Amino acid sequence: MLMDAPTVLVHEYIQRMMAWLLFVEAESVPKRQALQLGLGAGSLTKHCHKVLRMKTTAIELNPQVLHACRGWFKLPADNSRIQVILADASQEIAQPRWWGTVDALQVDLYDDDAAAPVLDSAAFYADCRRVLTDEGCMTVNLFGRASSFAKSVEKISQAFGADAVWAFKATREGNTVVLAQRTPSRPKRAVLAERAEVIQTRWGLPAVKWLRGFKPTVTL
Repeated sequence: MLMDAPTVLVHEYIQRMMAWLLFVEAESVPKRQALQLGLGAGSLTKHCHKVLRMKTTAIELNPQVLHACRGWFKLPADNSRIQVILADASQEIAQPRWWGTVDALQVDLYDDDAAAPVLDSAAFYADCRRVLTDEGCMTVNLFGRASSFAKSVEKISQAFGADAVWAFKATREGNTVVLAQRTPSRPKRAVLAERAEVIQTRWGLPAVKWLRGFKPTVTL
């Protein structure tokens, strides 16, 4: 995080977690709801809240992480448009109050060793799908020594359907961001290119570059 620009997304994989923007109209974004599973340094939470002007919630298990974000990483206090819930993400998203309410679900859940995703089962991804609106998307950061990209994608495909899953090429650090749509669609390349230009101009994200390494995992 840049201390003098705390809402800027610095790392490439974090920027790619915003790829759901390619599947919605830019004007609709402030009316949508974002949910992060795993707070980290609060980068996605701050960006969705401050830059995209979305209603934003993060679910974090460790209260020390929240304390660090509020004390050191300039995470705003809870208000009507942003909140952090201290809870087990798998249990929280199973609550019916979340079903069908989330437009952008961003999953970045790792333990202290960062060896593999903490939650990576077909049942977990089915719960993720259930919280999404019809136009909603989930983005997941897959990284770690014990992780298996192919196995994770298989589980995501079981929950969402193979035709709903898109993936980036891995970053140099080894992070692979996967996107899954609640309702599968295959926008034409020209539409994605136009939206990427808007995203890059309006929010400063390298969305034009995204399209060079972002594609469906299954060819129809």
